[in-house]
Amino acid sequence: MTGETRPRAAAAAARGRGPARGIAGRWGRMSLRARLLLITSALLATGLVLCGSIVVGLLRANLVGRVDTQLATFGRVIAVLPPELPSRGPSGAEAGNALAAKLDLIDRLYVAYLAPDGALGPQARIPGGKGGPVLPRLDAAAIARLDGRPFEVPDKEGAGPWRVLALPRPARATPFATAAPDAGGGVVVAASLDAVAATIGRLRVTYLVTGAALLGLLTLAGWFAIRAGLGPLRRIEETAAAIASGDLGRRVPGPEAPDTEVGRLSASLNGMLGQIERAFAARTESEARLRRLVADVGHELRTPLVGIKGFSELYRMGGLPDAGPAMARIESEAGRLARLVEDLLLLARLDEGGDTPVLDLAPMDLRTLAADARLDLRALAPGRPVALTGPDGGPPGSAPVLGDEARLRQVVSNLVGNVVAHTPDGTPVRVGVGTAGGEAVLVVEDRGPGMTPGQAAKVFDRFYRADPSRSRTGPGGAGLGLAIARSLAEAHGGRIALRTSPGEGARFTLALPACP
Repeated sequence: MTGETRPRAAAAAARGRGPARGIAGRWGRMSLRARLLLITSALLATGLVLCGSIVVGLLRANLVGRVDTQLATFGRVIAVLPPELPSRGPSGAEAGNALAAKLDLIDRLYVAYLAPDGALGPQARIPGGKGGPVLPRLDAAAIARLDGRPFEVPDKEGAGPWRVLALPRPARATPFATAAPDAGGGVVVAASLDAVAATIGRLRVTYLVTGAALLGLLTLAGWFAIRAGLGPLRRIEETAAAIASGDLGRRVPGPEAPDTEVGRLSASLNGMLGQIERAFAARTESEARLRRLVADVGHELRTPLVGIKGFSELYRMGGLPDAGPAMARIESEAGRLARLVEDLLLLARLDEGGDTPVLDLAPMDLRTLAADARLDLRALAPGRPVALTGPDGGPPGSAPVLGDEARLRQVVSNLVGNVVAHTPDGTPVRVGVGTAGGEAVLVVEDRGPGMTPGQAAKVFDRFYRADPSRSRTGPGGAGLGLAIARSLAEAHGGRIALRTSPGEGARFTLALPACP
C-alpha cells in the first residue's frame, strides 16, 4: 500500500465506524433515567408486538379452523347432490343460498364439479357475482393426495384468498331422467376468507390503538416511577457535590429499606465518607502536630545554641578572663542538645517500629526498678516520704516481664522525674509493684496538686508542659519524658495510664504483659 492510499483507507475506515461511534456517543451522553426509560419502553413495545402477533395468529387459526369445519360439512352435502341441482334454475339457487345462510364466517361460496381428469364441470357462486378461486389442476389423483385437507388459493380478481376443499364423488346413476349418468370425479367447495380477514383487520386496528395508548400511559408512568426510584441516587449525587465543595460532614440519607441495593450502597458510601473524613482529620492533625513539632524542636534547639554561640563569641572577643565557667556552660548546653537529639531519634525509631531494633528483650522483674525508684526519690528529695507497696497497697509482689531493662529503667526514671518536678517538697509518694489481671504493674503515685482533665489529656504529647513558664533544665525539661515513656511502654506491648484530678494527686500506672 502506497503512502497516499494509507490515509484514504484510514479515512474510509473512520467513515465506516462513524455511524456506530455516533450512536454510541449519543447513548453515552444520555442520562441514566432516559436510558432506563428507553430500554423499558423498547422492551414493552416488543412485548406488545409479540403478544399481538401471537393473539392474531391464534385467532386467525381458530377462525380458519371454523371455516374448514363448515366447509367440510357443506362439501359433504354438495358431494352427494347431482351437478345440475345448484345451477338448476331459481329453485337450485335458492336452495344453495338457504344452505349458505346457515354458515357463519362465510359470506361467499364457490362450488364446482370436476371430471375424473380434472376438467371443470358445472360451477356456481353463492351469492352470484364475479371472481372466484384460482384452482390448480385437480384430477382424481390430486384429490386423493389432498385426502380432504383444505388449502388456500388467491382470488381471480385480486380480492381476498379462498379456502378450498376438494372431495371425490362416487360414480352413480342420476335420478333425473333428462341428465346423463354421473361418471364420478370430484367436487370443489371454496369459501372466501374476506370475513376472517375483516375480523382480523378490526382486531389489529383495535390492538394497535389500545397498544399505543397503553404504551404511552406506561411510558409516562415509567418516567415518574424511574424518577422516584432514582431519587436516592440523586441524593447521593447531591451529597457527593457537597463533599466535593468541602462539606466533609455530609452523609447520604439512608433509604427506608436498608437491605436493598440502594440501601447497601448508601451504607457503604457513608462508611467510606466516614473513613475519608477521619483520614482528612488525621492528616490535618498530623500536619498540625508536625508544625508544632518543628516549632518546638526549633525552640528547644535555639536555647542551648544561643548560649553556646554567646559564650563562644565572648571568649573570642576576650570578654571572658576566666574561660573555665564559660567552657562548663558550653559543655552543659551541648549536653542538653545531645540529650534532645537522642530523645528525638529514639521517638523516631519507636514511631517506625517494625524492623527497627530498639529493644533488647530479656526476662526481668519490675521489683528491681521499683526498689531503685524508691532510692532515686530519696536521693533527689530526701524530705519526701516514699512507700514501696503492691499495686493497690499491701506488700510488693513479683512482676516478671520480658523487657529491655535499660529502656524500662528510662521509663521509670521519667515518671520519678515528673513527680519531683511537679510536686512540692514533702509530698508523699508511693511506688507499687506486683501483678494484676495477668499483667505486671508498676505504679508511681503522689499526693500533689494533680492535673485538670485538659492537662491530663495532653500530658503524653511531645513538648507539652503543664507549666510553660517552668525552667527547661534537667532531664525531660523539653517535654519529651512522658512521650518517650509511653512509646517505650507500647513498644513492650504494654501501656501507661494516668488517673488524676485537681487536688488529688496523680497516679501513673505502667502495665506490661506478665512473663511466666
